[in-house]
Amino acid sequence: MKRASSGTQSILRHWREAVPDDRLAHLVKDATRALVRALQMRLAAHAVSFGHWTFLRILWEGDGLTQRELSEQAGVMEPTTFSALKAMERLGYIRRRRLGGDRKKIYVLLTPKGRRLRRQLVPLAEDVNNIAVRGVRAAEIALARGVLLAIIENLARDEQAADMRMPSTRALAQISTKGRSRPRKGIRSVKT
Repeated sequence: MKRASSGTQSILRHWREAVPDDRLAHLVKDATRALVRALQMRLAAHAVSFGHWTFLRILWEGDGLTQRELSEQAGVMEPTTFSALKAMERLGYIRRRRLGGDRKKIYVLLTPKGRRLRRQLVPLAEDVNNIAVRGVRAAEIALARGVLLAIIENLARDEQAADMRMPSTRALAQISTKGRSRPRKGIRSVKT
Protein backbone atom coordinates (compact mmCIF):
# COMPACT_ATOMS: atom_id res chain seq x y z
CA MET A 1 0.00 0.00 0.00
CA LYS A 2 1.29 3.49 -0.89
CA ARG A 3 2.19 5.85 1.92
CA ALA A 4 0.17 9.03 2.32
CA SER A 5 1.78 12.15 0.90
CA SER A 6 4.09 14.06 3.20
CA GLY A 7 1.50 16.84 3.69
CA THR A 8 -1.30 14.51 4.75
CA GLN A 9 1.09 12.25 6.66
CA SER A 10 2.40 15.26 8.56
CA ILE A 11 -1.12 16.28 9.60
CA LEU A 12 -1.86 12.76 10.78
CA ARG A 13 1.38 12.52 12.76
CA HIS A 14 0.68 15.91 14.36
CA TRP A 15 -2.70 14.74 15.66
CA ARG A 16 -1.61 11.30 16.79
CA GLU A 17 1.68 12.26 18.43
CA ALA A 18 2.14 15.97 19.06
CA VAL A 19 -1.25 17.30 20.16
CA PRO A 20 -3.84 14.54 20.41
CA ASP A 21 -6.06 16.73 22.63
CA ASP A 22 -5.70 20.08 20.82
CA ARG A 23 -8.73 22.29 20.17
CA LEU A 24 -11.56 20.99 18.03
CA ALA A 25 -11.25 23.99 15.68
CA HIS A 26 -7.76 22.85 14.71
CA LEU A 27 -8.89 19.30 14.09
CA VAL A 28 -11.76 20.48 11.87
CA LYS A 29 -9.36 22.77 9.97
CA ASP A 30 -6.91 19.94 9.37
CA ALA A 31 -9.67 17.55 8.30
CA THR A 32 -10.84 20.22 5.86
CA ARG A 33 -7.30 20.67 4.55
CA ALA A 34 -6.99 16.93 3.93
CA LEU A 35 -10.37 16.78 2.15
CA VAL A 36 -9.56 19.84 0.03
CA ARG A 37 -6.13 18.46 -0.86
CA ALA A 38 -7.62 15.15 -1.98
CA LEU A 39 -10.18 16.93 -4.15
CA GLN A 40 -7.64 19.41 -5.55
CA MET A 41 -5.48 16.56 -6.82
CA ARG A 42 -8.46 15.03 -8.60
CA LEU A 43 -9.68 18.36 -10.03
CA ALA A 44 -6.18 19.10 -11.35
CA ALA A 45 -6.47 16.07 -13.63
CA HIS A 46 -9.40 17.93 -15.26
CA ALA A 47 -7.57 21.30 -15.26
CA VAL A 48 -10.07 22.81 -12.80
CA SER A 49 -8.87 24.76 -9.77
CA PHE A 50 -10.42 24.28 -6.35
CA GLY A 51 -11.49 27.93 -6.35
CA HIS A 52 -13.41 27.42 -9.58
CA TRP A 53 -14.93 24.22 -8.19
CA THR A 54 -16.30 26.20 -5.25
CA PHE A 55 -18.15 28.64 -7.51
CA LEU A 56 -19.25 25.99 -9.99
CA ARG A 57 -20.77 23.89 -7.20
CA ILE A 58 -22.82 26.86 -6.01
CA LEU A 59 -23.93 27.76 -9.54
CA TRP A 60 -24.98 24.18 -10.30
CA GLU A 61 -27.45 24.51 -7.45
CA GLY A 62 -28.57 28.05 -8.26
CA ASP A 63 -27.54 29.46 -11.61
CA GLY A 64 -28.04 33.19 -12.15
CA LEU A 65 -26.81 34.56 -8.82
CA THR A 66 -25.30 38.01 -8.56
CA GLN A 67 -21.57 38.31 -7.97
CA ARG A 68 -22.30 39.53 -4.43
CA GLU A 69 -24.60 36.56 -3.68
CA LEU A 70 -21.96 34.21 -5.04
CA SER A 71 -19.32 35.80 -2.79
CA GLU A 72 -21.56 35.43 0.25
CA GLN A 73 -22.39 31.80 -0.47
CA ALA A 74 -18.74 30.92 -1.16
CA GLY A 75 -17.62 32.77 1.97
CA VAL A 76 -15.03 34.85 0.15
CA MET A 77 -14.53 38.56 -0.38
CA GLU A 78 -15.89 40.17 -3.54
CA PRO A 79 -12.45 40.95 -5.07
CA THR A 80 -11.60 37.24 -4.84
CA THR A 81 -14.88 36.36 -6.54
CA PHE A 82 -14.30 38.96 -9.24
CA SER A 83 -10.86 37.56 -10.09
CA ALA A 84 -12.10 33.96 -10.14
CA LEU A 85 -15.08 34.84 -12.32
CA LYS A 86 -12.89 36.67 -14.83
CA ALA A 87 -10.78 33.52 -15.19
CA MET A 88 -13.85 31.28 -15.36
CA GLU A 89 -15.31 33.47 -18.08
CA ARG A 90 -12.06 33.20 -20.09
CA LEU A 91 -12.27 29.42 -19.71
CA GLY A 92 -15.84 29.43 -21.02
CA TYR A 93 -17.48 28.13 -17.79
CA ILE A 94 -19.63 31.19 -17.10
CA ARG A 95 -20.81 34.46 -18.54
CA ARG A 96 -21.54 37.63 -16.60
CA ARG A 97 -24.46 39.83 -17.56
CA ARG A 98 -26.33 42.86 -16.32
CA LEU A 99 -30.02 42.02 -16.35
CA GLY A 100 -33.11 44.09 -15.69
CA GLY A 101 -33.15 47.68 -14.53
CA ASP A 102 -30.39 47.56 -11.91
CA ARG A 103 -27.18 48.25 -13.83
CA LYS A 104 -25.00 47.69 -10.74
CA LYS A 105 -25.88 44.03 -10.33
CA ILE A 106 -23.88 41.58 -12.38
CA TYR A 107 -25.40 38.14 -12.71
CA VAL A 108 -23.33 35.00 -13.19
CA LEU A 109 -24.71 32.41 -15.59
CA LEU A 110 -23.31 29.00 -16.43
CA THR A 111 -22.47 28.23 -20.03
CA PRO A 112 -23.21 24.79 -21.48
CA LYS A 113 -19.52 23.96 -20.91
CA GLY A 114 -19.83 24.97 -17.25
CA ARG A 115 -22.95 22.85 -16.84
CA ARG A 116 -21.29 19.80 -18.45
CA LEU A 117 -18.44 19.93 -15.93
CA ARG A 118 -20.90 18.82 -13.26
CA ARG A 119 -21.04 15.28 -14.69
CA GLN A 120 -17.24 15.03 -14.59
CA LEU A 121 -16.47 16.76 -11.29
CA VAL A 122 -19.22 15.81 -8.84
CA PRO A 123 -18.21 12.12 -8.92
CA LEU A 124 -14.69 13.20 -7.91
CA ALA A 125 -16.03 14.91 -4.79
CA GLU A 126 -18.22 11.90 -4.03
CA ASP A 127 -15.14 9.66 -4.30
CA VAL A 128 -13.22 11.86 -1.85
CA ASN A 129 -16.11 11.72 0.61
CA ASN A 130 -16.35 7.93 0.28
CA ILE A 131 -12.61 7.54 0.84
CA ALA A 132 -12.73 9.88 3.84
CA VAL A 133 -15.37 7.82 5.65
CA ARG A 134 -14.03 4.40 4.67
CA GLY A 135 -14.24 2.13 7.71
CA VAL A 136 -16.40 4.57 9.67
CA ARG A 137 -19.78 3.21 10.78
CA ALA A 138 -22.96 4.92 9.54
CA ALA A 139 -23.94 5.80 13.13
CA GLU A 140 -20.59 7.53 13.65
CA ILE A 141 -21.01 9.50 10.43
CA ALA A 142 -24.50 10.56 11.54
CA LEU A 143 -23.12 11.60 14.93
CA ALA A 144 -20.30 13.60 13.34
CA ARG A 145 -22.80 15.37 11.06
CA GLY A 146 -25.00 16.22 14.01
CA VAL A 147 -22.07 17.58 16.02
CA LEU A 148 -20.76 19.69 13.14
CA LEU A 149 -24.22 21.08 12.38
CA ALA A 150 -24.67 21.95 16.06
CA ILE A 151 -21.31 23.77 16.03
CA ILE A 152 -22.33 25.76 12.95
CA GLU A 153 -25.70 26.57 14.50
CA ASN A 154 -24.15 27.67 17.82
CA LEU A 155 -21.66 29.95 16.09
CA ALA A 156 -24.34 31.42 13.81
CA ARG A 157 -26.49 32.14 16.86
CA ASP A 158 -23.52 33.76 18.62
CA GLU A 159 -22.76 35.92 15.59
CA GLN A 160 -26.37 37.05 15.38
CA ALA A 161 -26.71 37.72 19.12
CA ALA A 162 -23.52 39.80 19.15
CA ASP A 163 -24.61 41.58 15.97
CA MET A 164 -21.20 40.91 14.43
CA ARG A 165 -20.31 41.03 10.80
CA MET A 166 -17.25 40.08 8.84
CA PRO A 167 -15.19 43.21 8.14
CA SER A 168 -14.27 43.99 4.55
CA THR A 169 -10.77 43.43 3.27
CA ARG A 170 -10.34 47.21 3.23
CA ALA A 171 -11.38 47.53 6.90
CA LEU A 172 -8.99 44.76 7.90
CA ALA A 173 -6.15 46.42 5.98
CA GLN A 174 -6.85 49.72 7.74
CA ILE A 175 -6.74 48.00 11.11
CA SER A 176 -3.42 46.32 10.37
CA THR A 177 -1.77 49.40 8.86
CA LYS A 178 -2.72 51.58 11.81
CA GLY A 179 -0.99 49.09 14.07
CA ARG A 180 -3.96 48.77 16.37
CA SER A 181 -3.50 46.27 19.11
CA ARG A 182 -7.17 46.02 19.98
CA PRO A 183 -10.01 45.18 17.60
CA ARG A 184 -12.50 47.77 16.41
CA LYS A 185 -16.13 47.67 17.54
CA GLY A 186 -17.91 44.64 16.09
CA ILE A 187 -14.68 42.76 15.51
CA ARG A 188 -13.74 40.36 18.30
CA SER A 189 -10.42 38.64 18.56
CA VAL A 190 -11.05 34.96 19.04
CA LYS A 191 -8.49 32.22 19.59
CA THR A 192 -9.36 29.04 17.77
